[in-house]
Amino acid sequence: MKTLVIMLKRNIKLFFKDKGMFFTSLITPAILLVLYATFLAKVYKDAFVSSLPVGFVLDEGIMNGLVGGQLISSLLAVSCITVAFCSNFLMVQDKANGTIKDLRIAPVKSSILSVSYYIASFTSTLIICLIATVICLAYIGIIGWYMSFVDVLLLVLDVVILSLFGTALSSVINYFLSTQGQISAVGSIVSSCYGFICGAYMPISSFATGLQKVISFLPGTYGTALVRNHAMNGVLKEMEKEGVPSQVVESIKDSIDCNIYFFDNKVDISSMYIILVVTVALLVGGYIALNMVKKKQK
Repeated sequence: MKTLVIMLKRNIKLFFKDKGMFFTSLITPAILLVLYATFLAKVYKDAFVSSLPVGFVLDEGIMNGLVGGQLISSLLAVSCITVAFCSNFLMVQDKANGTIKDLRIAPVKSSILSVSYYIASFTSTLIICLIATVICLAYIGIIGWYMSFVDVLLLVLDVVILSLFGTALSSVINYFLSTQGQISAVGSIVSSCYGFICGAYMPISSFATGLQKVISFLPGTYGTALVRNHAMNGVLKEMEKEGVPSQVVESIKDSIDCNIYFFDNKVDISSMYIILVVTVALLVGGYIALNMVKKKQK
């Protein structure tokens, strides 16, 4: 346990000591929020207006709450993964500069070494993502707040689980990387592609049927759906109170991926949590196993 604590302190300190990596990870969610609000808000608003019954006009505050909920859910769903990859690059840097060889020669169990990288990366990721969550909630508070206290708690829970998932996924992928060039390539691919395949940038419902079925196998899809449900639950309920038919509300949920279907079967919230938790457990177990096998081979 003492060795694990020492390694955790070392890894977390090195991440926050790298000012470039830290501030880039920290400021990226804020920049994305500004970009989303500037370029996507009107697109989302027009989509919501077109889905309402003819002649039905919603209060501007509710409309802003709808748009804001979709914006912040997209942002948080992506940030929990991309930030995890940034914070986990320390493991690859140790390989690139040869530090990992010294650590493996030392009397440190391979499992302790791999777990220390994982926990340290998760801690760094969670700190940044929680700061991003506060920024997002402040934004919602300014444009149209309809979230309950329970919604906020569940949103924070979603961020924690997605951070665990992002760290586990990045740990497995980064295990096979060993150079700075590979870090840059993987970082670029994840940043540009993950938002699309998890339904954050474009709702899965807008994809072709075959692609929707493929994406329904990806755990990140359910992470985005969880964040979206809890970010928009309050404002969707307010719409029903304002007289919007429940069928229309369900149609909106389908269009923005609050409702996710696995081969035409609706996936409930509890199942989404189970999928993510099981995926995290499998990824972490696989990551530790890879490190233990490599230690035995050496």
